[in-house]
Amino acid sequence: MEKLDSAALHQFIRTRRSVRRFDSRPVEKSTLLRILQTSISAPSAHNRQPWRFVVLENPETRAKLAAAMGHEFRHDLTRDGFSPEEVETRVKRSYQRITDAPVAIILCADLAEGDQYDDNDRAMADYTMLVQDVTLAGGTLLLAAHAEGLAGVWVCAPLFAQATVRHELGLPDHWEPLAMIQLGYPAKIPESPARKGLEAVVKYV
Repeated sequence: MEKLDSAALHQFIRTRRSVRRFDSRPVEKSTLLRILQTSISAPSAHNRQPWRFVVLENPETRAKLAAAMGHEFRHDLTRDGFSPEEVETRVKRSYQRITDAPVAIILCADLAEGDQYDDNDRAMADYTMLVQDVTLAGGTLLLAAHAEGLAGVWVCAPLFAQATVRHELGLPDHWEPLAMIQLGYPAKIPESPARKGLEAVVKYV
């Protein structure tokens, strides 16, 4: 394998941005397949590969899912004390982002890939490993998309509406929705957000 320029690779990784607004260009199927193929090269505990990707290709399915998730989002925002106007603004924005993004992918953990333990601590640790594995695949997916000139954003909304996502998409009960990634060609690249310095996040012992 040809040696990559490490400085250029580090710079490439650091230039990835979370983008929520995309232009109208479609993402070719061959490009999406390359991204997905790279994402499944992520590491996983015991090589279980518990990630599952649900690509929302059908506009009607996506609109129906966005509406159902919006219903739960509206309920949660109202319960949190937001004004009716703010609630509707946020719900509408969420709906538009889900339906307008050229590509939307639901990331799921296949709980059937986990081990069963009677001990609650071990069971929770095993579940956390599944979540970590899916997260690694999702992060790899975002970097693979960046390599194709695409941009994306990680959205946690499915965590708050797991039963709804399962129902609307006809997913097995053992597929647990964890996140949604929206992808497309960026309408605008945002500035880099402020990052905490290493001294705030690293401890040497």
